[in-house]
Amino acid sequence: MKASDKRVLLLAAGAFLILAAGSAGQNPAPSQPALQSSTKSAASPQTQKAAPKPAPLEVPRLKFEKYKLQNGLLVILSEDHRLPMVAVNLWYHVGPANELPGRTGFAHLFEHMMFEGSRHVPGSSHLHYLEGAGASDINGTTDFDRTNYFETLPANQLELALWLESDRMGYLPDKLDQANLSNQQDVVRNERRQSVENQPYGVVEEGLFHQLFPKGHPYYGDVIGSHQDIQSAKLEDVRNFFKLYYAPNNASLAIVGDFDP
Repeated sequence: MKASDKRVLLLAAGAFLILAAGSAGQNPAPSQPALQSSTKSAASPQTQKAAPKPAPLEVPRLKFEKYKLQNGLLVILSEDHRLPMVAVNLWYHVGPANELPGRTGFAHLFEHMMFEGSRHVPGSSHLHYLEGAGASDINGTTDFDRTNYFETLPANQLELALWLESDRMGYLPDKLDQANLSNQQDVVRNERRQSVENQPYGVVEEGLFHQLFPKGHPYYGDVIGSHQDIQSAKLEDVRNFFKLYYAPNNASLAIVGDFDP
């Protein structure tokens, strides 16, 4: 999964604090001898030539339109007709910061469940439809305050992408079952083993967040969660999480590329 800017900044801040703490007890460096004065006289203000002012930086401005639909969905559109492609990115404003005690990793587990089929798109058909249409960069990511799902595909397949997203936003519970949940629990636990436990730096991120935030803070935990909490998730927990957070009025849809609004 891709790391967000927020997590990168927090990790950098944690590393800085650790380095600062380690250097606090060191003796100050010996003072350097004063530089000898130059025999050349300094140029007078009249003879100094002012350095040219740097040209002002031009901040790129991305043209976009923003709409709020009657169902509460925020839609952001940005046209770019250079290539016959569109990028679709759907954000749900929920993440590990919203998890209940004893449910670490649940938001990330639910992200996996979103690829397990919905009423009109059973099983792994979601990926098959997109891949068959020539889509790429199909994935989802989870961070403390959001979970997003995205794909890039030919412009003439935009309607397909929107239909697939709408079906799992509206009808995911129709295909939720214990078999899918158990399968994804195993997948996520293996992901934890690979990305955290079997990596020399894997536990550093968890340790940094534990140092930066007090226990009980929404950012104290970690995105992927513990084995115990992942395994203890129940099917009813998944259904309730969906009802509470996966709704149009808690989502933002961004579409960028070659389309006519």
